[in-house]
Amino acid sequence: MTHAELWERHKAVMPAWLALYYEEPIEIVQGSGRRVTDGEGNTYLDFFAGILTNAIGYDIAEISDAVREQLSSGIAHTSTVYLIRKQIELAEQIAELSGIPNAKVFFANSGTEANETALLLATQNRRSNQVLAMRNSYHGRAFGTVAITGNRGWSASSLSPVNVQYVQGAYRYRSPFRDLPDAEYIKVCVDDLRNVIETTTSGDVACLILEPIQGVGGFSSPPDGLYGAFKQVLDEYGILLIADEVQTGWGRTGDHFWGIQAHDVVPDAMTFAKGLGNGFAIGGVVAKADLMDSVKANSLSTFGGNPISTSAAKATIDYLLDKDLQANAAKRGAQLVDGLRGISDEFPELGDVRGKGLMLAAELVKPDDNSPDAAATAKLQQETKNRGLLVGKGGLYGNVLRMAPPMTLTEAEATEALEILRDSFNTLR
Repeated sequence: MTHAELWERHKAVMPAWLALYYEEPIEIVQGSGRRVTDGEGNTYLDFFAGILTNAIGYDIAEISDAVREQLSSGIAHTSTVYLIRKQIELAEQIAELSGIPNAKVFFANSGTEANETALLLATQNRRSNQVLAMRNSYHGRAFGTVAITGNRGWSASSLSPVNVQYVQGAYRYRSPFRDLPDAEYIKVCVDDLRNVIETTTSGDVACLILEPIQGVGGFSSPPDGLYGAFKQVLDEYGILLIADEVQTGWGRTGDHFWGIQAHDVVPDAMTFAKGLGNGFAIGGVVAKADLMDSVKANSLSTFGGNPISTSAAKATIDYLLDKDLQANAAKRGAQLVDGLRGISDEFPELGDVRGKGLMLAAELVKPDDNSPDAAATAKLQQETKNRGLLVGKGGLYGNVLRMAPPMTLTEAEATEALEILRDSFNTLR
């Protein structure tokens, strides 16, 4: 069956709002290392890793062996009404890695569920339905997480279970404060935060939830230190800080294991998902014990933290720690940033290069007025695919190429990707 035939079947039974990449969508059927093969036999260097989920790459023996060992027991599922040894072991490891004192961990199935849980904890703990979120943010596709998403392209409904106010600062490239030095930029954003609290809320806000680097928003982030300065204001009002580490966790940003650590602050809670399971469905929250225990009603997660996903996740964390993939992310990220900035010197269409580690973005603009160029972005994404490289797309205006390869990326593969990107940019001329 061709991709075109499969696409027709997809359109007949899947929602119209379920977005697909490329003019002619592809099916990925095989993978090894950092490369994948589609249903028609074409092979690609994967620079989006299933939206940052295949953090280690494909066909990793240590992870596959851990899953096979669990499957060989005959137990794929028991539910959280029973003890699950791998779940406990994984929770102990994440609690320690979090840096949150006396941390507890709850497992779910996705980043959306993790963020929904964090909202439940914060609003229950503070007895308030008021929430602060960042402009240009994205936190998931459920009712509560859509409500705190500050990006019109992903905000499907104006209905909300919480009262949300949005704060300035995360997307610097098009901020009215973009030309300020870092220290002044941080000051005006902190002043804005205080003003939002004092003028648009009753003061007893539950939490501020933020992505250290905005994912769907185009891998945008403020200067290091902004969220540490935010925390000082939040503490004055007793407002909790939740870091959405769904895309930034596990060392992907290179310099730090968690993205929020760039701001020299320990949050009250962190949410996680994606890369933890290297493709297996798992997400969760790690939080201070008193915050985690705020829920007094009975609760559970049928599939969250099941024996299969926690076995895969434990093997994934052990692998990335043993191989020091955080250091590799820093090295390969620096190589890619240098290469992308070299391309930006040649092509004014590349308006901004940003990101950290193996979480990089290229924002495409029209050179005459610096306005977003979504058409050029779509063309470039197609051109890189035609040359054997898969990259993501995002940003508030759909004009950002997102690059987040597996953290096992090699120097030669980074060089190969840069050559493909430069060749693809040449098609804009």
